[in-house]
Amino acid sequence: MPTLMIQGCTSDAGKSTLTAALCRLLMRRGVKVAPFKPQNMALNSAVTEDGGEIGRAQAVQAVACGLAAHTDMNPVLLKPSSDCRAQVIIQGKSIGNLDAVDYHDYKTTAKRAVFESWGRLAANYDWVIVEGAGSPAEVNLRQGDIANMGFAEEADCPVWLVADIDRGGVFAHFVGTLACLSASEQARIQGFIINRFRGDISLLQPGCDWLEAKTGKPVLAVVPYLHGLEIAAEDALPRTVANVDGEFRIVIATLPHISNHTDFDPLRRLPNVRCEFANPNQPLPDCDLLIIPGSKNTLGDLAHLRAQGWDAQIARHLRYGGKLMGVCGGLQILGAQIDDPEGIESGAISDRGLSHIPINTVLEADKQLVNVTGQIAASGTPIRGYEIHVGRSSWIDATQAQWPRFAHLGDGRADGWVSPDGQILATYLHGLFDEPAALQSLLAWAGCALETANLPAANVLLEREIDRLADALDAALDWSRVAAAGLSLPH
Repeated sequence: MPTLMIQGCTSDAGKSTLTAALCRLLMRRGVKVAPFKPQNMALNSAVTEDGGEIGRAQAVQAVACGLAAHTDMNPVLLKPSSDCRAQVIIQGKSIGNLDAVDYHDYKTTAKRAVFESWGRLAANYDWVIVEGAGSPAEVNLRQGDIANMGFAEEADCPVWLVADIDRGGVFAHFVGTLACLSASEQARIQGFIINRFRGDISLLQPGCDWLEAKTGKPVLAVVPYLHGLEIAAEDALPRTVANVDGEFRIVIATLPHISNHTDFDPLRRLPNVRCEFANPNQPLPDCDLLIIPGSKNTLGDLAHLRAQGWDAQIARHLRYGGKLMGVCGGLQILGAQIDDPEGIESGAISDRGLSHIPINTVLEADKQLVNVTGQIAASGTPIRGYEIHVGRSSWIDATQAQWPRFAHLGDGRADGWVSPDGQILATYLHGLFDEPAALQSLLAWAGCALETANLPAANVLLEREIDRLADALDAALDWSRVAAAGLSLPH
């Protein structure tokens, strides 16, 4: 079947972005192409057109192909709720939480889903570009592997191996990875991609010559470092402060199990706005707007928040007139009570929330997965977003229902709450900042009079950055070597 797999020597080697770039190159050439990742471990996810959930990186790759995201593009998604336990999502739907040992035993079932989904894609598209996970050199995970060489061997597909030269030791990464593979797996690798190179390429050439002589495999491309690339990370959290001298200050509380932190990428691009993710082991910085983000383990993250003394700092922030926003799990944390009677997210059964919103939340196995449109209740500004959450929230009692709702949705539901004094806003919706009009409305609520009309919408920016990636890969690939390696990709 027409399948090519991109594997990496390490996590964050650039597999996701290079897969997106190659998908866009093929789409430009009239090829009907689809992305695929057999198994993904990430807390950034997206809602698909068929009402399921996949890793956000595969949703980006779908855009690169000109497709709507579909659950077949990422049939196994693992969403960690602790160091040893994760929610397991098979073809878009949660089957529950498993620890590492139990999931290892479950892999036979997961493997069937992987090959069902890949088979459907391969039957309906000219090419399927597959992204591996982590590294194929993780020899402790080889038994029952469905994420890297285990998939490639059974699917009988060629592999390109990627390493990030910006990390250092790129030649050791390639040679060391090959040394950890079996003879048949080594033979499957067609060549190497050196990613994120900056400098004079003539100084790199002796190393490339040595690598090719040592391994007998060609360097297919040296892809340049693209400064300021605006494509959401698969899972890595930004650690730098955006616009350190910005006058308006936004802080996102970094919870141990923070999910969908890509919600806040548009805030980091704003001019004259200082935006940062707070260090989880330090006091919360002073700010104008404090955001409590989504969480994959709401009760666990609530306990961590209290242990850090952040509950008192949040109350102080409100006393001093700061604005407070809760998104998804953050909404639940700001409520009066969270109950998890079935242990959906953790071993904790119940805890009181921060009691800034008069609601109770009960976590339930049935997950809300939906793309939504609507409008902000107070301003009528159109919004677009998505819901990914377990739990239903309700008023403590009917007499407290005077709090205005944040938004009216196109399906007739209302979302979120705004405190009567306008200081607190809570919503279940992700992706609210992606559209400039909604972004400006939310900034105005927060007290920031910033004109956003000239800022590109998130989808426009994403298209531009995918094209930028594709141009860089197209220029870097040695197409004659690609053809000589036996892969008949159109170029």
